[in-house]
Amino acid sequence: MTNTFQSRSSGGRRPGGGKGKGKGKGGARTVALRRGGPIEREPVGLPSVLTVGDLAQKLQATPVEVIGELIRLGMMVNINAQIDFDTAQRVASALNWETFEEESAEVVAAEKDFEDRLLEAEMDPESVTRPPVVTIMGHVDHGKTKLLDSIRSANVAEGEAGGITQHIGAYQVETHGRKVTFLDTPGHEAFTAMRARGAQATDVAVLVVAADDGVMPTTREAVAHIRSAKVPLVVAVNKIDLPSANPERVKQQLSEIEVMPEEWGGDVPFVEVSAREKLGLDDLLDVILLVADVHELKANPRKVATGVVIEAKVDPKRGAVATVLVQGGTLNLKDVVVAGTTWGRIKAMFDDRGRKLRRAEPSTPVEILGLIDVPEAGDPFVVFEDEKEARDLAEARSQQKRAEKLGKGAIRLVDMSNQIQAGTAAELKVILKADVSGSLGAISNALLKLNEEVPDGVRLSITLAGAGGILESDVNLASATGSVIIGFNVRPDVAAKRAAEAQGVDIKFYNIIYNLIDEVKAAMTGLLAPIFQDVTDGYAEVRETFKLPGGDVVAGCYVQDGKIARSSKVRLLRSGTVMWEGSVKSLKRFKDDVREVAMGYECGLGLDGTNDLQVGDALEFYHREEVART
Repeated sequence: MTNTFQSRSSGGRRPGGGKGKGKGKGGARTVALRRGGPIEREPVGLPSVLTVGDLAQKLQATPVEVIGELIRLGMMVNINAQIDFDTAQRVASALNWETFEEESAEVVAAEKDFEDRLLEAEMDPESVTRPPVVTIMGHVDHGKTKLLDSIRSANVAEGEAGGITQHIGAYQVETHGRKVTFLDTPGHEAFTAMRARGAQATDVAVLVVAADDGVMPTTREAVAHIRSAKVPLVVAVNKIDLPSANPERVKQQLSEIEVMPEEWGGDVPFVEVSAREKLGLDDLLDVILLVADVHELKANPRKVATGVVIEAKVDPKRGAVATVLVQGGTLNLKDVVVAGTTWGRIKAMFDDRGRKLRRAEPSTPVEILGLIDVPEAGDPFVVFEDEKEARDLAEARSQQKRAEKLGKGAIRLVDMSNQIQAGTAAELKVILKADVSGSLGAISNALLKLNEEVPDGVRLSITLAGAGGILESDVNLASATGSVIIGFNVRPDVAAKRAAEAQGVDIKFYNIIYNLIDEVKAAMTGLLAPIFQDVTDGYAEVRETFKLPGGDVVAGCYVQDGKIARSSKVRLLRSGTVMWEGSVKSLKRFKDDVREVAMGYECGLGLDGTNDLQVGDALEFYHREEVART
């Protein structure tokens, strides 16, 4: 009996006694029982990500034992599967090992050096004035691109305009002997991507609003992005050359969303321009420089370079190509840089006109070649003198990123509730989307009134409020600002759903205002205890409709994501708005009744309780799961 107990306690078939391979920190020795008697074990060091096979070797166990423990945790894996440190720690504990997360001293020192240099660049007392960096945002048809093109062509030296052959996502112009850098990126998508990684590349945001069209939903969204980033705002009222132009109406509409013109006692400069006729461009540049002077933008060009990645891609001929903005110091050819999870030595450097450069000073955008992989927009970069130090740091970051993907957590309302209860969260940020503007106004007012009812120190702020379905851009904004998305009678599309899952953003759905208000209030008072949640099984699109002899309507559908099941609940969505909820009446593949249909297949579908099906409708299939009270 004793031998049997000892054998099971020690894992049975593990090779004989021996110590763990860790460095001996992170806890006391563990006593393990063996047939030969108890032995002492040092805690074993594990990396942030490792394979099942590597874990078995470190724990002196067989892969079968490790896989068995993982199966008990609900994970079906093979010997080459990667797991994160938290999972490995649970397996090790089950096999009587204590663990600690090992970190290379060199990598820790390199990471600290990286952070210190970024901090030094911001606080350097030897800094001198640098050019402002400007991002242009606004509605898609209001002339952002045309305005950028007009500014660029009007400020390029004579004879050079025809030589502009290269687009690198950013460029510099010169006016009155001073330079201004423009980020020519896809609007607020890139702006948000950078902010999601902690980058603040923009000094001034220019909001373009068409004088004949006025404020659009995308305009309000851009204002929300600019406000949440706390970036100075300049409004460019475009298309003033049109007979239907009404700049005063634009000012009135923007003042309603608290963008108040200077001439009305506010703090936002408004400049009337025409990108097509090239009117007011010099006035706009003058205002940008004035705003820059007020904020005293400075950097030290005499240090090694730091900055941020604007955009990156893989070129079939040149390999990894990154457009970077130098924010401090001077970037030189042959410098070794670390950007996010990649590194490399700069082999070539080009400006926005395709000219080769050997050096780039602060606020200069350049395209660089030589990185071993493609970084992400918003990744900060720093120059290293030691190539090995740069490589080790990049590899450690890459491993850490894999670990974060394996164990990514969500921004959830219940988490906010727990944080508020623990005193670690002071603000609940909300992105509110509703089916109609009337509901939107009522819910917004009711939510903001909660600030008067909840304990002091806890506040709710609305990052963005808009009518219509939940979009991928809403999820990106939520990820960047740490907001929870609340939908009233609306649902996300497929792209938004995938983005929310990938980025760990919580989307809460309601169809009764009182339930919405009560649950948010519960979260703000730290008392939220969810009972059920909807789990989406799949999405299908209605491609065709057919009327049966009995009067019922069935739909020919294509499954876009996940799978759809006969037993699932279903929502009928039209332009993101919930039109009906219920159950499936019939589900067929060709003439056969089926229980489920997978992604990529077509099927015939009847709904139990409605015949209001139209081509282009989306169908969301889901089931409900009970959630343990927190």
